[in-house]
Amino acid sequence: MRILIVEDSEDVAAAITAALGRAGMACDRAAGAREAQDYLAAETYDVVVLDIHLPDGDGRTILSDLRRAGSRTPVLMLTAELEVSSRVNALDAGADDYLVKPFDLRELEARVRVLGRRGDSAGSARISVGDLEFDQAARTVRIAGAAVALTRREVSLLGLLVARRDRIIAKEQILERLFSMDEDVGLNTVELYVARLRKKLAASSVSIVTHRGLGYQLTAPDG
Repeated sequence: MRILIVEDSEDVAAAITAALGRAGMACDRAAGAREAQDYLAAETYDVVVLDIHLPDGDGRTILSDLRRAGSRTPVLMLTAELEVSSRVNALDAGADDYLVKPFDLRELEARVRVLGRRGDSAGSARISVGDLEFDQAARTVRIAGAAVALTRREVSLLGLLVARRDRIIAKEQILERLFSMDEDVGLNTVELYVARLRKKLAASSVSIVTHRGLGYQLTAPDG
């Protein structure tokens, strides 16, 4: 998943980025409202983690602008305010969830995963393709019932291919979904991860098909 973290506290933003990164998510960080708007204009995100109080604006304004523009991107609001009215206002503005600071990073990660699944058109958390079973919630993979060890990034790549198995995914799209803007990687890195994933799925009935000049698609004998 590609996540935008909008948080002006360097320590908090770094902690969130590290926690979500360990879970295999690609994170971009914005320290203020203007920077967040630039990111949102340039990229599409699976989830936005958005602080209410920013040095150059109000997170609820960013949220309202997103919803007025027709964006359905799940948004998790962060607030230091304990008043119920503040949280109600955020939800009324279109937030999907909220957390009150200070919070446990494990809870934030869990909530982001839930929001990501909610925004995923794939539906069920457990998906079977041929003899491959992918559990999005547990981030586990099995082939004919046997567990397969994948890295976090490989799990994210497989999740992307499984969720969009009805169409070809361009290398550029994979790059955007798996890596943040701060990571100095190119399309050859996508090719490397696809090659690694192919090798680990070699015993399964599914295949990662390369469509030259277009991208990749996950296929299985049953279609």
